[in-house]
Amino acid sequence: MKRFLLVAASPALIVFGILALSGCTRVSRGNLPAEQAKSSVTVAQKTMQAFRSEQELKAYLHQIAEKQRLADEQKVAEAKRLAEEARLAEKNEKKETTESRARASTAPPSPQPGVATGLVADAKISAHKDELITNVQHAGVDEGGIVKLHGDHLVVLRRGRLFTVAIGDGALTPVSSVDAFGPDINPRYTWYDEMLVSDETIVVIGYSYERGGTEVGLFQIDSAGKLTYRSTYHLRSNDYYSSRNYSSRLIGSKLIFYTPLYLPAGVDDPYQYFPAVRKWHKDARPSEFHRIASATQIYRPEHPIDPDNGVALHTVTTCDLSKGDFDCTATAVIGPWGRVFYVSPNAVYVWVTEWKYWQRRATRSESMVYRMPLDGSSPSALHVSGSPVDQFSFLESEDGYLNALVRSDTSGDAMWGAEFTRGDVALMRVPLKSFSDGADAVPDSSYHRLPRSDGDSFQNRFVGNYLLYGSGTGWWNPQKIGRSTLFAVPLAGGDPFELVLDHGTDRIEQMGSNAVVVGTDGTDLHFTAIRLGDWPEVMGDYVRKQASQGDLRSQGFFYKPDGQDSGMLGLPISVPASPGYMNLYRTSEAILFLKNDALRFQEAGELAAQSEQPKHDGCRVSCVDWYGNSRPLFVHGRILALLGYELVEGNLNDSGRIQELRRVNYGPRSLMASR
Repeated sequence: MKRFLLVAASPALIVFGILALSGCTRVSRGNLPAEQAKSSVTVAQKTMQAFRSEQELKAYLHQIAEKQRLADEQKVAEAKRLAEEARLAEKNEKKETTESRARASTAPPSPQPGVATGLVADAKISAHKDELITNVQHAGVDEGGIVKLHGDHLVVLRRGRLFTVAIGDGALTPVSSVDAFGPDINPRYTWYDEMLVSDETIVVIGYSYERGGTEVGLFQIDSAGKLTYRSTYHLRSNDYYSSRNYSSRLIGSKLIFYTPLYLPAGVDDPYQYFPAVRKWHKDARPSEFHRIASATQIYRPEHPIDPDNGVALHTVTTCDLSKGDFDCTATAVIGPWGRVFYVSPNAVYVWVTEWKYWQRRATRSESMVYRMPLDGSSPSALHVSGSPVDQFSFLESEDGYLNALVRSDTSGDAMWGAEFTRGDVALMRVPLKSFSDGADAVPDSSYHRLPRSDGDSFQNRFVGNYLLYGSGTGWWNPQKIGRSTLFAVPLAGGDPFELVLDHGTDRIEQMGSNAVVVGTDGTDLHFTAIRLGDWPEVMGDYVRKQASQGDLRSQGFFYKPDGQDSGMLGLPISVPASPGYMNLYRTSEAILFLKNDALRFQEAGELAAQSEQPKHDGCRVSCVDWYGNSRPLFVHGRILALLGYELVEGNLNDSGRIQELRRVNYGPRSLMASR
């Protein structure tokens, strides 16, 4: 199960040293091409072909299944052969050992036979619709999160429940609470992870191991902030979980999901694994799923796929919430298992990579990248090499290019995949019009080799006209770091820059037209401002002693500009410094607020959680905070800190320091008492 992988491994995690690089230089690794002339997004000249009929799709699936069956038989035969060789070798070794004991002591020793190695086992949005409180990758593309704004109410998803808190007219008052699942649903083995708000509809997205698939709960919120359960739907899917990415996006009233569907080899009815939806009711049956992707909505690339390494339907589902129900359609592309997905304002990109570890082949991964336009037009594809680390490895830029940072030894961001990347680094830059039916490959000239960064946790981000990347500690124990390197690659062309930092790179965020890098030196938490002009430059540095990040996901951070080169940022912190995985088990100690003044940081102060441990809340489901529990909120001109079940409000005094005004506990017991 997805949620227990890190928990079980964390006490025994082995972390690798981060290379301490010195100097602040520009590294020559091959010039990037000159910047292309600005152009609008251009559609591909050729697109992928959908199956023309159910019969054609069925024949293709039969062909895939037959190849998988033959490959499995070959694996079994090879494993048996190696096992037999090992058995005979052991038998001969014993025989020769016995014979040697009977020989004269002067006889030459018997040669020792080698032992063969075996195969590895297969394993209308609110009245304040222009006010943003979620740290998103693209403006206009909202991401599923744990706290959203609906008019004069905050909506919070926490530990299997939904809560609303009134904030209009200076209020800070808990209003309503409901379970994040339907009254006739057993939430056992289900994780309710993400939430989005569209008009008066609240959408809760989770994954159910009990019922299987993505679970979507719809709730109604009225002008008073009261919550009412409406309905639940299930999307057939495998687990979408990623330690960095989010499964859902919202553009206008269009709800967008990425979900993988893995096709087992040799099943009699592969259609039982195809994109489908059902409305939940008590005693709902699997037969009530109805397909939402016909054969003519399923695409395959011209480039052949090796089914030996697993086949998946990478599915993008779009649901129109403006109609008041759950009207969904799906488009799927066939590819290997490993994946990273990214949503731009124009398209969903899915980068898929074949699993080849057990085959001990070259480290350059065989991959495809699919572009699935949001206007409903046909997908297109390119044959590519390597794999991005996470969604921040992508940028669909305004000049009509797809930019992607890739590494040679990574296979996607499923589960904890983004935390275990290694190998060479390159920037791939290709025009969108070069996307085709999947037969074409990106030429070697479009990959621009970059310096490696081999720390434990690789971070990357496109900010302005630069790609920034480096390495830090991530989920593991804080590492003692004297110096590290942040690489800045100009997209307009030229050599990468090396910027020396006094800490690792655990977070890269946009701060206006510039950037801030957050990371630990093993004991203290650093914030370093990076100016991104004609050349990148390290500017101000703030150090919070004896602290670490209290939330590792992108939405834990927020920056609120109040001028061209000024603003305030907030980030949850833990004191003293602790391993990143402890974010899953405890609430952050505080939200730290820093004032940015021309890329020089001044501490504004902290809004802290109460030191006493919270009382038992009767949590039934989602009782581990996989998507965090703390957020800085700049809303309605106010400064708020979400810290578990607490909302703390502060304001700036005359000296520019934050002082606490009040706090409220919005948890279930507080709401029960208020009734």
